[in-house]
Amino acid sequence: MDQPIIYVVSDSVGETAELVTKAAITQFNGNHIKLKRFPYVEDTEHIDEVISLASFDKGMIAYTLVKPQMRSYMKERALAAGIRAVDLIGPLMDEIQALSGKTPLFEPGLVRKLDEEYFKKVEAIEFAVKYDDGRDPRGLMKADIILIGVSRTSKTPLSQYLALKRLKVANVPLVPEVDPPEELYKVPPEKCFGLKISPEKLNHIRRERLKSLGLNDSASYANIARIKEEIAFFEKIIENIGCPVIDVTNKAVEETANVILSKVRK
Repeated sequence: MDQPIIYVVSDSVGETAELVTKAAITQFNGNHIKLKRFPYVEDTEHIDEVISLASFDKGMIAYTLVKPQMRSYMKERALAAGIRAVDLIGPLMDEIQALSGKTPLFEPGLVRKLDEEYFKKVEAIEFAVKYDDGRDPRGLMKADIILIGVSRTSKTPLSQYLALKRLKVANVPLVPEVDPPEELYKVPPEKCFGLKISPEKLNHIRRERLKSLGLNDSASYANIARIKEEIAFFEKIIENIGCPVIDVTNKAVEETANVILSKVRK
């Protein structure tokens, strides 16, 4: 017997149709069944072509066509030609419509669009991790947003939150004893955001941080004089860059992110 052929037909890329068909044929040790994918079937002429090929090969058709008129045409033509044709998505859409009372969008390729958004988000999260805390200054040239601030001004959680909005964020910690990376002065200042905080609030945050680590909260890291020195250094650097400053003293990460997003959109 000749090798059976299943024509996988879709009005988009056809990955979903092929995946479902493969899942089914594995139940038959499906190495003996051949798949031929026909993506981007957008008009009746394409359907006629597939019907002709499937008829010649005595094959079968598995399809995901979201537009009702295309689904109907495929069903009618396959029936007239005596070809087995399975609608993989239509019946499910009909049932969901009956359940929800909502009309489908009937727009091909939406799954792929969602996947692209997902991968952009993953890429942004990976970027934020890679270029967190000034690990690699080269990331500053690739970033959509650069956060600048002294230690414990929520740079890392803010970077991750903005990454969920599909923005590539790098952050730079400022310490008086260390010169900022040269790249910081080469990027457009509107991409940079200085995170300002009051000395008293920062003192409290750092003392609590030291306690959580089982360390003495009187260390220089939480010393108010040291903190004021760091903030003065921060203000000097920010003035040289000429970028916007956001006071994060009493702001949640979400609030700071919304301020940044509104500025970026403008």
